[in-house]
Amino acid sequence: MLSTGLTASRGEQDDTPRPSSPTPQILASGMNDMAATAEDKKQLSSDNSAGDSESGEKEAEFKGGYGWVVVASVTLINAHTWGLNSSYAVFLAYYLRSDLIAGASPLSFAFVGGLSVSIALLVSPIVTVCIGYFGTTTTLRIGTVLEAISFIGASFSTQIWHLILSQGICFGLGMGFCFTATVGLIPQWFVKRRSFANAIAAGGSGLGGLTYSLATNAMISNLGLAWAFRILAIISFVANGACTLTVRDRNKAVGAIHVAFHLPLFKRIEYWFYIGWGFFGIISYIIVVFSITDYAQVVGFTATQGSIAAAVFNVSQGIGRPVIGLASDRFGRLNVAGLGTLVACVTAFLLWILAGKHYPGLIIYALFGVFAGVLWPCVAPVGAEVVGLQLLPSALSMYWLALVLPSTFAEVIGLCLRDHGVDGYIKVQTLTGALYIASFLSIWLLRSWKIQNMDALNLDEQQQEAGIQDADVISTIASTTGRQSVAQPISELVRSYISAMFVVRRV
Repeated sequence: MLSTGLTASRGEQDDTPRPSSPTPQILASGMNDMAATAEDKKQLSSDNSAGDSESGEKEAEFKGGYGWVVVASVTLINAHTWGLNSSYAVFLAYYLRSDLIAGASPLSFAFVGGLSVSIALLVSPIVTVCIGYFGTTTTLRIGTVLEAISFIGASFSTQIWHLILSQGICFGLGMGFCFTATVGLIPQWFVKRRSFANAIAAGGSGLGGLTYSLATNAMISNLGLAWAFRILAIISFVANGACTLTVRDRNKAVGAIHVAFHLPLFKRIEYWFYIGWGFFGIISYIIVVFSITDYAQVVGFTATQGSIAAAVFNVSQGIGRPVIGLASDRFGRLNVAGLGTLVACVTAFLLWILAGKHYPGLIIYALFGVFAGVLWPCVAPVGAEVVGLQLLPSALSMYWLALVLPSTFAEVIGLCLRDHGVDGYIKVQTLTGALYIASFLSIWLLRSWKIQNMDALNLDEQQQEAGIQDADVISTIASTTGRQSVAQPISELVRSYISAMFVVRRV
């Protein structure tokens, strides 16, 4: 049975309401689940030597402004992990039009790109445990070394299995260690500007994608594939290595729980809505990121024009993600995440399909790339609203694991649907738009859950604002006041969820 665990936070304030999630007969089992989750957190926190004794240190760190140094560091790391990964669109277009890797099929090249993303997500439970044992800095250094090794190995590749091991698995491991070690850091440093700060860091992947989409195409044309890989290895090692010297976490101050799996989360309906948003969204996102360069050439544009389209797509994310963060803090994180996903759906159907065969139309679609990847600037702040800061590392660890399969086969599916001719991508484009619809419905149902939960607990304005920012606050209110949500028949429950989808409210 699915139940809602509303958790308690003593320190930071957030405005995400945490409704108790419904069982087939009940709107929520409410405060009993909250109390149970609170007990889980106490036990896990004690196991990880995290407590509230450092509240003074927490305030000092917030006032010190070091959080912005962390933001800058994570931005550079994202630029040299996910940003470099975005340049695989250029590599893929080159592989598909050259015979450098003998005997390889287009699907095998697509599998390499998907594998790098899925391995990065698959390794997240291991990285979460490593952070608990060895610390954030050591974990980052492991990822930095693995990523550099992957590019060096790829530079000597002559067969497809060489690429799978280097550019697929090894790069995915390096990216996974760097990404998982940093993805939960920024929410620890910010409250009111949490989404904005997180979005600035997420924008690093877009700026990195812009830089390396253009640079990779130029290096391959002028220096050859092997030296392009070696130069990327040097750059990524230096940039990521420097960032390991400046990154700091606040795991003890917030009582972060670094366990690989916190299985009770799977009993909570809101967590499944959260996963559904990412599951469907990441398939569409990966298809767009890895296909846009090849699509440009399929409809008759040059390789340079294709790389420019990919660069515009990435710069849209680099500039647009901080804007999404600001909008999230102002209008509500679930609101912006949901509406951004809806815009990604509409632009896939209207701009990519109808106007993409004309180069200005393709560029305009690329300018909306920030909405295609709305998952990345929103996932951690929304996660804090769903499970709270203490459980966020474990929740994200399982979240990335749930996205492994769609990440692995997204581009494989895309290339399987790709036909010849200027209309060869129509099936791919339709699938992309349809999956964005499913992603939107998932996040909008999560928003309905939140609204229902806040209404059921009768929170005042101040409590609602605190609960929006950190779900832990709601469980504290629930456990201290003993408030419980009212049981509802399943038919009324469904009607209430549907009606909540049309409520205009900052959530």
